[in-house]
Amino acid sequence: MPYDLGATARLNAECRDPAGALVTAGSAVVTVTLPDGTTVTPDSEQTATAGLYQADYVTQVAGRHTVRWLFAVPAHAYTDSFDVRDEAPPTVLSLQDAKTLLKKQDSRDDPLVRFWLEASTRAVEHFVGPVVVRTVTEDHQVGRVTSLALRKAPVLSLLSVTSLHSGGGGYAPDTLHLDPVTGAVTRRDGGQLTGPLQVVYRAGRPVVPANILAGAQLILQHLWRTAAGPGRPQRGTDDFDVTEPIPGLGYAIPNRAVQMLSPDDDGPGIA
Repeated sequence: MPYDLGATARLNAECRDPAGALVTAGSAVVTVTLPDGTTVTPDSEQTATAGLYQADYVTQVAGRHTVRWLFAVPAHAYTDSFDVRDEAPPTVLSLQDAKTLLKKQDSRDDPLVRFWLEASTRAVEHFVGPVVVRTVTEDHQVGRVTSLALRKAPVLSLLSVTSLHSGGGGYAPDTLHLDPVTGAVTRRDGGQLTGPLQVVYRAGRPVVPANILAGAQLILQHLWRTAAGPGRPQRGTDDFDVTEPIPGLGYAIPNRAVQMLSPDDDGPGIA
C-alpha cells in the first residue's frame, strides 16, 4: 500500500547465495530512486536473521520510488518499488465513513480501505469531474482563440492566467469571464486570448450532492467485495452486480452507481 508523505518506508531484502540459501553478505547497499530521478542511499543493516536486511527511508516527495539492493560476497541483487501519496490525496468519502460503510473498524484494515477509497474517488471523478476541491495548473498550447476550455470542470475560480513565453503577457482574472459549469474562459471585452497560456484555477464541489456521495459508496462497496475474492461470503444477484460494461472502465463500476452519478455526468474522462 502507498505510504503517506513524510512517513518512514521500511525496505526489506534477502541476500541469497547461488544455491538459494540465505547468507550474510560482505556488503549491502540500497539505493532509492525518487520520482524526479535523484537518488539516496539510506543506511542498511542485517536483522537478527542472517541474510535478511532492512533499511528505513523517510519519504520526502510523492510518487513512485524504485529500490535497488546490491550485495557483494556473494553477488546478489534485488529490485522493488513503492508509492508515496500526495500530502492530501483527494477522497470523496472520509476514512471513517468508508470504514463504517464497509464494517471495518479495526485500524489494521486502514491501509487497504484507504487504497480502495482513493480508487473509488478516481472512478467517481471519471464521470462527474472534480469533486474534491483542489488547485489545478494547466498549460494550453493555443494561438489566438475567442474561448479557452479548461479541462477539469466544474471550476470555482480563476487564480492566474500567464503566458508560457518568456516576457509574454497574461490576463488578470477579473478581466475574464468564467463559465463554472463548462470551464469556458473568455475575455469580458470580447477580444481574443493569445497563447500559449498557463492557467491556475480552483476546481471541485464545496458541497457534494447526495447522489455523488451515494455513487461513491456503491463503487467503494463493489470494489471492496470484488477484491475480497471467493474466500468471503458473496450475495447473489443484486444492485452491486455489473451486467453491462461501462466505456473506459469495463465491468469495474456497478450499474446502480452509474445511475446515481448520471445527473452530474458530463462525459467520461474529464477529471
